[in-house]
Amino acid sequence: MSVHLIKLCVGIDSVAHLQERQAFRLAQQKKDGQKPELFHRTRQMPRRRDDVLDGGSLYWVIKGVVQVRQQIVDLREVRGDDGIRRCDIVLDSKLVPTRPRPRRAFQGWRYLHAEDIPKDLGSLTEDMDRLSPEMRSELLELGLI
Repeated sequence: MSVHLIKLCVGIDSVAHLQERQAFRLAQQKKDGQKPELFHRTRQMPRRRDDVLDGGSLYWVIKGVVQVRQQIVDLREVRGDDGIRRCDIVLDSKLVPTRPRPRRAFQGWRYLHAEDIPKDLGSLTEDMDRLSPEMRSELLELGLI
């Protein structure tokens, strides 16, 4: 059974902004001669590692709203320059827009319970991404998108 994670996307204003930052990171890694891959480094390794790697995704909270997810490809233990163990959450590059769902701030990552998983929206056009999460939520409730 897949287990999903949820994480605040600090410093990011929109799904488009996240996409730009991730594209920049991949390009920078390639330029530096590194294997281009997306990962998010965090302090704790999920104890339910096998369940997360069984089709789990990382759901990003942007500006207080779950807006997008990325498939988790791997969970790797790494040591920081300070010698402390950390976890790299390795992500697929595809961003999958989700139905907007408000979420209060929290620290670190959390497991996302099945009843809290927002449904995928499918592909977003550029115009859809320009809508505020609140507007998208209203349009979804009205059945217009």
